[in-house]
Amino acid sequence: MRAGHRFRCGAVLGVAALLVTGCSSTQQSEVQRVATAFEDTGGDPGARCDLLTPKALAALQKSESDSCADAIGQLSLDGGKVESVQVWGGDAQVKLSGDTVFLTETHAGWKVSAAACQPNADAPYDCEVQAG
Repeated sequence: MRAGHRFRCGAVLGVAALLVTGCSSTQQSEVQRVATAFEDTGGDPGARCDLLTPKALAALQKSESDSCADAIGQLSLDGGKVESVQVWGGDAQVKLSGDTVFLTETHAGWKVSAAACQPNADAPYDCEVQAG
């Protein structure tokens, strides 16, 4: 293999790595934006409902008479400062000082799939809102 060919391959791989890193950074900021908008206690309940995945919305509205806006008002969304954001393909987790939020990437963008989540020892998180 000639030295020039190795350099071009290395340059292409370097550019590819930068593009992947840039996409990851963009995803992390969008995930963080959605999670903090959902946790905004002063936020519009209807806007918060719009940030839920269809399954999480259905789980929150346990019966047809329950409205999402009323159910959102009953949640203990503590939010707080963002401590970490992790993205794994089409799934993400945002740890806040008072809550943990899980998100899923949908055709309509990032949506909240579980919220008001607290660690549960060695078991999965215990969440008040969770896609069924």
